[in-house]
Amino acid sequence: MTEGVTEKTIGEFVAEDYRTASVFEKHGIDFCCGGMVTLASVCRERGLDCPSLVKELEGAKAAPIDRSQNYNSWELPFLADYIINTHHAYLKENVESIAAYTGKIAEVHGNRHPELIRINEMFAKIATDLMAHLEEEETVLFPAVRSIDSARKTRNETDPKETAVITASLERLNREHEEVGEAIHEIRKLANDFQVPEDACTTYALTYRKLKEFEDDLHKHVHLENNILFPKAVRT
Repeated sequence: MTEGVTEKTIGEFVAEDYRTASVFEKHGIDFCCGGMVTLASVCRERGLDCPSLVKELEGAKAAPIDRSQNYNSWELPFLADYIINTHHAYLKENVESIAAYTGKIAEVHGNRHPELIRINEMFAKIATDLMAHLEEEETVLFPAVRSIDSARKTRNETDPKETAVITASLERLNREHEEVGEAIHEIRKLANDFQVPEDACTTYALTYRKLKEFEDDLHKHVHLENNILFPKAVRT
């Protein structure tokens, strides 16, 4: 039983039940950008005991799942709206201020903590790239997904142009997800897992807290797209 389960990808586990994400986070396993690898391969790479990890995953799923967390059961238009209203909204409200914070602490503490200069440079690029990324999702990909989903429900023929739009857009968006995922992982590494040094000021601590919050939101955001919305869009 365990052998078959371990051939599922990390992304499949979390797509089926988001509560398993807490187990992967506990073990430092990437379930969004790195979600295409199997549980077995992750266990081999990290020296983890697969049967024990499977038990932890089963424990996370023990109680009946609340529909509000059963993202895999949501229809595509509803999921797209949720992503826009929750994750896109979060980014639009917070990215600019986080970039300002990273710039401020780099200026004030950069001499003693040169990693802050690099963190500021990397986050500034993330902020710029993400705004263009969100724009493409909201004006190109999601409208095409809604159009094809509507055609399927009404049993009309799907527009080949819409299918082509989705294919081209997904290629770019997946690549951009990988890039931002790698960048935030590097920021975490530079920031020593967001551990605040003893000589840090209040703004320094706030910035690291905001970066951690950003990372948490990004993981769920990318997961919903990479592991649920994008694969379903391709199959639509």
